[in-house]
Amino acid sequence: MEGGPRRRGKPPTDFMIGAERINIRPIAQGAIIAVKVVPGSSRDRIAGALGECLKIAVAAPPERGRANSAVAAVLADALNLPRRNVTLFAGQTAPRKEFLLAGATVESIRQALGGMKIG
Repeated sequence: MEGGPRRRGKPPTDFMIGAERINIRPIAQGAIIAVKVVPGSSRDRIAGALGECLKIAVAAPPERGRANSAVAAVLADALNLPRRNVTLFAGQTAPRKEFLLAGATVESIRQALGGMKIG
């Protein structure tokens, strides 16, 4: 094969497409974001938008809250929030979850996600 092996999927330099569709709603403490969790991945990363959810893949297994903690850490890092400001709001055992981002605004989250490189 000419030019080396083929890569599947998106290259890591693509900007997130569909960030404006992600379900983010304001509440008194900050904002709630809808997340689709994919545990057992090869690495922790934001994979992009999936419908109205932010798709996050984590290496942690889906047992005893490990994947939920890993997702909270990924969100905190990506949105430049203290880890203590990101907590699970709904969906403890479901793949689709909601996380509370304390002190964040819908606008600041959308801006951060829209300019984020994924991959």
